[in-house]
Amino acid sequence: MKYTIAIVDDHQLIAKAITSLINRMDDYEVIYEAENGLELIRHFNLNIIPDIVLLDVNMPKMDGYETSLWLKNNYPEVKVLVLTMNDKEEVIVKMLRNGARGYILKDCKPSELKQALDAIVKKGFYYTEYITDKLIKSLNPDHIIDPIQALGLNERELNFIQLACSELTYAEIADQMCVSPRTVDGYRESLFQKLNVKSRVSLALQAIRLGIVPM
Repeated sequence: MKYTIAIVDDHQLIAKAITSLINRMDDYEVIYEAENGLELIRHFNLNIIPDIVLLDVNMPKMDGYETSLWLKNNYPEVKVLVLTMNDKEEVIVKMLRNGARGYILKDCKPSELKQALDAIVKKGFYYTEYITDKLIKSLNPDHIIDPIQALGLNERELNFIQLACSELTYAEIADQMCVSPRTVDGYRESLFQKLNVKSRVSLALQAIRLGIVPM
C-alpha cells in the first residue's frame, strides 16, 4: 500500500515535475495537485484526504502559512512537508509553528526528498541540521517565541527532558513515566533530532540553554 500525497504549489510545471518524480518511488503516490490552499480544501471537502501534503509557502488566494495552520487545526493527522525556495529564518520558524513536520528546499536532491518523506512517515518529522540551526538561532531575546512551542515539544517529551536532566537511568525514567523502555527510546531519538544533539549530556545542556529546563 502506497502513502498518498497532495502537492500544493501554484507553479504548475514544478508541481508536475515533482509528481513525476514521486510517482517513480515505490512507496508514494501523488493523488492530486492544487494551486493553493483553497483548492486543497475543496478536495478535502470531497473527502479526498492524503497522508502527506507537500506544501509551498508563497501562493495566491491562500498561502502556505494559512494552509498549514488550517491543516493543523482541522486535520492534524495529515503530515505537512514544506517544499519551497524560501529559506528565510522567520519563514521556516512560522511554518514549523503552524504545524509543518519538515522543511526542504526545491533545489534539494531527489534523494533528500525521498529521505524527508520516509522520515515523516516513520518518525513523524524531518528536520535537517540546517533547519534546526535556523530554528535555534531564532530563539533569542528579540523574538517573543516560546522554545517549547517553536520546537513542537509535547507534554510527554517535556517530562522526558526533565527526567533526562536528572541522575535517573533510562530504565528508571521509563518506570517514572509508566511507559516501556522502547517508548523512552523513541522520546530520546525524537528529541535528539529536534534539538540537534547526539547525547544525553548535550540534550540537557541544550534544554538548559533554551530555558526549557531551569538551572
